[in-house]
Amino acid sequence: MISIGLACLWLVTANVMAMFPSRDHHWRTAYVLIAIGIPLLGWVTYENGPVIGLLVLAAGASVLRWPVIYLWRWVRRQVG
Repeated sequence: MISIGLACLWLVTANVMAMFPSRDHHWRTAYVLIAIGIPLLGWVTYENGPVIGLLVLAAGASVLRWPVIYLWRWVRRQVG
């Protein structure tokens, strides 16, 4: 249950950080959130199962939508 609480705290922190202005359009913040979020996602999935892990992944992807969009575009360029 601690992992779910930390994931919720991560989501709240990400939303609060997005409210503040940034010169680099929040990319530095996104890198920090990704670096913290990936191990946290693994922990949530390990403790609570893959369904909850996928829900947390979807919540994180909705918060960090631009890095996900850029990653998707890069993957499509590499494949195609």
